[in-house]
Amino acid sequence: MRILGIESSCDETAASVIETLDDGTAKVLSDVIATQIAEHAPYGGVVPELASRAHLRAIRPVIESAVSESGGWDSLDAIAVTAGPGLAGALLIGIQCAKAIALARRLPLVPVNHLHGHLLAVFLDRALVVGDRPSFPFIALVASGGHTALYRVDSPEDIRELGATRDDAAGEAFDKVAKLCGLGYPGGPMIDRLAAKGDPTKIAMPRPMRARKSLEFSFSGLKTAVAMWVERNGVPAEGAGLEDLAASVQEAIVDSLVRKLIAASVQENVPRVVLSGGVAANRGLRARAQQECDRAGISLHIPPAKSCTDNAAMIAYAGAVRFAAGHRAGWDLEAAVRWSPGERDVPPYNR
Repeated sequence: MRILGIESSCDETAASVIETLDDGTAKVLSDVIATQIAEHAPYGGVVPELASRAHLRAIRPVIESAVSESGGWDSLDAIAVTAGPGLAGALLIGIQCAKAIALARRLPLVPVNHLHGHLLAVFLDRALVVGDRPSFPFIALVASGGHTALYRVDSPEDIRELGATRDDAAGEAFDKVAKLCGLGYPGGPMIDRLAAKGDPTKIAMPRPMRARKSLEFSFSGLKTAVAMWVERNGVPAEGAGLEDLAASVQEAIVDSLVRKLIAASVQENVPRVVLSGGVAANRGLRARAQQECDRAGISLHIPPAKSCTDNAAMIAYAGAVRFAAGHRAGWDLEAAVRWSPGERDVPPYNR
């Protein structure tokens, strides 16, 4: 079965065609992404209205390119589209295009949860950075610019949230710290690069909610701590000072994420964990997760960076899973700004 996936939940306009395989994985036949980094860089973060306009300009050529690369329209069996969570205007661009294509081509339309895509991205046929593809159940950490949460995944359709951030997401914390330091956008890759040369013990940074047994996260206090440090000391010049600050911030974020990931695995008695979301491309996080998983006897599974950041291949695969389970959308499908992966049906827009 071949499915076209469309993703437009935030600042990436993406389309992909995948073909499901008998072993439960999927072959990626095309994977086209139009990034909006240049649009949002002057503001240090995503501006929703600019994101919507950029999606509107990019979505047709992106979809046409993905379909052309994979064998044409007649080879498709269904359309999968991100219906939430995300920015309302951005989501609606993808949803309306998917509706139009499904109607014109007389194809089934499948609504997909963006986080569901991240949770199942490990099953795409791209070579994994660490480990083989996990068996069910597994514990997954989704860490990105908009989301940070832990899930127990018992099957592609049986997903339970174990804990999530109470305020900023991990990726958002990286971006805000980078903005404070004048490093540009997106901040995560820049801090990761600087941190590799810095001393993470040089500057003390808080670990919010570290002593609590809860599996929830909090990163707003870290952002405030960095802002106060910069106010007292100024932004360090390029070199050791900036590298040490980046390393200290990254250490605090990575420590929080990995500590809770291991705790979730132990609590649920599930010795398999998956890293997903854009922050999973962070080299410091990958290294620490591997170190702590080896120490705890837990198997770690990490997709390549292309499967971690927002992409439409993961949406197409999650769509294939939902299609097989009988999920379909009508022409009244709307954007779900908030939608938990544990909810099988798309919630009302005004929830």
